[in-house]
Amino acid sequence: MDEHSSTRPADTTTPADRTRRWRSPFRRTVWRTVLPTVAAAGIGVAGFTTTAHGSERGAATADGRTVAGLSHDSSARTVRTAGTGAARQAAAADFPTWGTRWVVHATADSSSPAVGMINKSAPGQDRVTADYQVDTGRKVCEGSSCSTFMAHLTGPVSGFLSVVAVDIAQDRLPGVPVQGGGGQPQPGGSREETLNRAATWLTADNGAQVPYSQAKVWKDGYRQDCSGYVSMALGLPAPGTNTVGLATDRGITRPIPVGELKPGDLLIDASGNNNTRHVVIFEKWNNDARSSYTAYEQRGGHGTDHRTLTYGLPGGDAEFTPYRPVKFGD
Repeated sequence: MDEHSSTRPADTTTPADRTRRWRSPFRRTVWRTVLPTVAAAGIGVAGFTTTAHGSERGAATADGRTVAGLSHDSSARTVRTAGTGAARQAAAADFPTWGTRWVVHATADSSSPAVGMINKSAPGQDRVTADYQVDTGRKVCEGSSCSTFMAHLTGPVSGFLSVVAVDIAQDRLPGVPVQGGGGQPQPGGSREETLNRAATWLTADNGAQVPYSQAKVWKDGYRQDCSGYVSMALGLPAPGTNTVGLATDRGITRPIPVGELKPGDLLIDASGNNNTRHVVIFEKWNNDARSSYTAYEQRGGHGTDHRTLTYGLPGGDAEFTPYRPVKFGD
């Protein structure tokens, strides 16, 4: 089969793995000086390819627009808790930002669509207003600053932004309610979104599937083996954990009976070595008898695939055990 060894490379992060934060005063001054010059030359802010929050590469805004009208409303209001539909009260607070090209996402999942951009040098974007924050459990670092939190913004752009983008000393927003964490469902952590991310690798290589490799990482920062692929689909930190980690880390999965398999669950063979271990993503049963299922996988000699399998079923490979990602919350 296929799987990467348990040894993580010493440094696998790339500029595409994290959102830019220009820490030193010198770099911040240079960036703010160069940006208007480049824009005047006709390139514009959108011509820069700085990335979004998170270990995965985030989507870039299409137009690089600036949004004025920063709200400083700190009154309590009823807001809708993402992913649950539950209403609650939260008080908004505003914080200073800095740097440019911070992507604001539709959900707290950094692979979700971009809904705007924060640029400190743009009018009205030197501060953001947030009413709650989400502990995604995915640490993001830029320089000496790290955080697992995404802030839900109400202005100047509505959406989710890494707390690393906020010019504060803390790793979370002080005085702002925290949502999620502790194995609870996270915004952007639905089964549908996991399958949608899995499907992207079927055509990511200029219309073809991502090639298989235990040594290489794809453009989004994830290893091109089975466990790197599943880590990408689940939104785990890049370059991805290994198959043993997917099966044994109770912060990621828990074992379930085969009859309880739902879309987005995993079937894992964690025994043997890196040439025998394997993991696939369950999509659906193929018949009422449940004698086979359709799954996504990243397999040696082929790359990303979407096909019928019987791993873990009677008559199939008995070494495979079903697991449920805890992020789904059930």
